[in-house]
Amino acid sequence: MVTIRLSRTGAKKKPFYHIVVTDSRKKRDGRSLERLGFFNPLAKGQEVPLKIDMERVAYWVSQGAQTSDRVAKILKDNAVATA
Repeated sequence: MVTIRLSRTGAKKKPFYHIVVTDSRKKRDGRSLERLGFFNPLAKGQEVPLKIDMERVAYWVSQGAQTSDRVAKILKDNAVATA
């Protein structure tokens, strides 16, 4: 099954996540099919905390991809913020 989930990058105690489409059997930070955006939980000042390509998310969901719990929450919060 294909999932849309977070892949962690960044330094120790300074997380940065890529929102990726990957096979659910792969490792968390393993090879992904496509990168859809990023999430920076520690963004300060002028830094961009979130960037997502919503068209590609909609495409992958239409193809049967499942979102992880955290990504679903991020997408829900983002939809409210952009509406």
